[in-house]
Amino acid sequence: MSGVRAAVAHALCMLAALLLPSLAPSVHAQGAPRIAAAADLRPALTQLAAEFRRAGGGEVMITFGASGTLSRQLAQGAPFALFLSADEQLVFDLVRAGVAEGPGVALGVGQLAFVARRGSPLAGEVRRLGLAAAIQRAQIEHFAIANPAHAPYGARAAEVLRRTGLWDRLGGRLVLGETVSQALEFVLSGNAQCGIVAYALASDPALAGRLDLVPLPQSWHRPLVQRMVLIKRADPGARRFYAFLQTPAARRVFAHYGLVPPGGGAARGG
Repeated sequence: MSGVRAAVAHALCMLAALLLPSLAPSVHAQGAPRIAAAADLRPALTQLAAEFRRAGGGEVMITFGASGTLSRQLAQGAPFALFLSADEQLVFDLVRAGVAEGPGVALGVGQLAFVARRGSPLAGEVRRLGLAAAIQRAQIEHFAIANPAHAPYGARAAEVLRRTGLWDRLGGRLVLGETVSQALEFVLSGNAQCGIVAYALASDPALAGRLDLVPLPQSWHRPLVQRMVLIKRADPGARRFYAFLQTPAARRVFAHYGLVPPGGGAARGG
């Protein structure tokens, strides 16, 4: 990306953050266990944290971000008690480094979705023509994905664009969000016409009237196996929440937001 494009991307990033506080990065609760979670899990974990509280488990404080960034912070001693990653390899790396209690628990396999604002013809064209043909025909000025350098969903979106021959064609028109939720913000705010983000994030019922999405085949990229792990010396509250997230009821919530249990079930549109 050229310097001009990078500056534009940064400006769009800041503008979107100001315009869309509803997708701010954290859920706060004083004195509660601190949880670090991949940005795509915001809708599912927001619901599950509320159910945990209603069940008498107490409050949790969740910080959402790019898994690669959160993993680096944990390796440097950030005071989180539980980590939910969009890429299980980051969990294995923390276990190997002696930071986390391995091996953790797989949450499911994530999926990508093409997204455009409701009312745009782009999602319909992708359904009718396929992703590559539809984007090649459209007049795209900005196409949003998460930064592949530290966001697993961005890395897999880049794989999809390369597989379909769109990576070089889009070139400097790519706008990179710091997280996959920020890439979605670019689309919702109109600062990008469309993009590729996490299905789990785009399928949030709160966005149903604002967004059109098309699930993309999981065979187009390496698997997105999401995993959670306790950090060493995790407090009892974090351990209770970790156990709660493994209950059948919690598993159903993750599945509702598109996380397919490893080795079971079919992805949407795949």
